[in-house]
Amino acid sequence: MSFEPEASPTGEPAGAKPTKLWRRLWRRRPAEAVKKEVEVDPLAIVSKRLIIVTLLMLGLTVALFLIPLFLQNRFPLSWFCFGVGILGGFVSIQQRLRLLSSVELALLAQSWVHILIIPLFGGIFALVFYLLVLAGILDGTLFPRFSMQKFANPSTTQDLIRFFLQTYPASGQDFAKLAFWAFVAGFSERWIPDMIKGKIDAGRT
Repeated sequence: MSFEPEASPTGEPAGAKPTKLWRRLWRRRPAEAVKKEVEVDPLAIVSKRLIIVTLLMLGLTVALFLIPLFLQNRFPLSWFCFGVGILGGFVSIQQRLRLLSSVELALLAQSWVHILIIPLFGGIFALVFYLLVLAGILDGTLFPRFSMQKFANPSTTQDLIRFFLQTYPASGQDFAKLAFWAFVAGFSERWIPDMIKGKIDAGRT
């Protein structure tokens, strides 16, 4: 019957000369074991991914904004509103992350899609607000006014092109109002849907 030599406290066979590599691996084992035992905070995961997604979306939006600005000397209001709405959605969810339940945080931490939707909805709601103001559905001194080209009678394709390319806020104050409300539309995720629902209900009565 053969007997194996008793292992030393470092895990090496008794009597064996410790090597530098073996000692280095042994010193790393406790740290790696502790790291695996520590539960990753879902709040930190969601917050980090949200920042990454928002930066990527803003980067793409800024690129699409700058192309017509420099190549066509045209300020694209739609992309401007979309980007401001993304910022509004990002700020809103960052403030509410700590109020979410552990189940909601776990769901967000497991899916990039759910995180992508949050700032995306902010940008979409800002665009919807922009259309509501252009259509005159939202009106009043609190909302921006626009300078628009008149349509011919009958209207032509050129009228539509001029409408989308040459419609701008009537003044600097109106531009500031547009930026503010675009941010609010992204920040308050229920404002635009509730407003649309209210307009629909009012139209039925």
